[in-house]
Amino acid sequence: MTEKKPGKRKASRHVANIRETLEEIEHLDDYDDHADQARSLLSQLKSKQRKSIIRSALTGHLQDEDLKPYQAELIKMQNHLEQTDRKAIILFDGRDAAGKGGTLRRVTRYMNEKHYRIVALGKPSDIQRTELHMKRYIEQFPHAGEMVLFDRSWYNRAMVEQVMGFCSKAQYREFMGRVNDYEKSFVSDGKTQLIKLYFSVSKKEQQRRFDRRKNDPLRQWKLSEVDLQAQDMWDQFTKAKYKLLKKTHTKENPWFIIRSDDKHLARLETIKLILSQIKYRGRSRTLDFSLNPEIVIPGDQELKIMEAQLARKGAFKE
Repeated sequence: MTEKKPGKRKASRHVANIRETLEEIEHLDDYDDHADQARSLLSQLKSKQRKSIIRSALTGHLQDEDLKPYQAELIKMQNHLEQTDRKAIILFDGRDAAGKGGTLRRVTRYMNEKHYRIVALGKPSDIQRTELHMKRYIEQFPHAGEMVLFDRSWYNRAMVEQVMGFCSKAQYREFMGRVNDYEKSFVSDGKTQLIKLYFSVSKKEQQRRFDRRKNDPLRQWKLSEVDLQAQDMWDQFTKAKYKLLKKTHTKENPWFIIRSDDKHLARLETIKLILSQIKYRGRSRTLDFSLNPEIVIPGDQELKIMEAQLARKGAFKE
């Protein structure tokens, strides 16, 4: 008997799930208002519109199914951290509109809320401005058995603050001169793991996402003053990224670049990367944890790519 290939087994599972969902739709209570509205709407749509809606729904369903086995692994990993009193700090940094928030939501969707926190700090207060830049971030660090995910981190000083002039040149130099030592101290207890992620998006795709935010009332709150200037200051942010990697990509605490023009692949590969970086018991032996080299690029490799671009064209291209 010929054994089915993994891809075929996966496709068969998706087809079975879709059929089950369609059967549930067919047997919806006739008095369900939403079911009646759906049937009425579908009957009024043209064939092309119906196909577009079905294609979109199935794409979303398949993408969710792709993530679920790895999201289940994140729960195992989280349990292991709790049982061993280990700690994890994960930084989500990078370009505006590069998909950090959406990826964070997929990473934490099924995790135990008691043992993780998403930290997104706003502007520092007047008092915080007089204190050590790292202090307000250190105050948010995980306790034993906990994971903290920073939606933008202390590296704001090396990116947005430096490019937009929100900090002085002296403050920037001081930060860049000390940050590697700080991070060594963070992991020196042997129980804390630091993972640094830089989300990268193309200029064209960033503009498309900004345009969507402008025109969508549910997303307009995401559009900040910094966002509005991000396209005009694209090159400045690219140079800041290069300096960031050159100085702060270290063997002990490396950077990983996530290419995020394809949001789904970025989310999937980010979860796989986290699972590959943090050791835990009970790891699945059947899942494929190999990383897509087109999506996940180690910081030192990204530096080589950028330097080659600079040598060939006299400018960086992201």
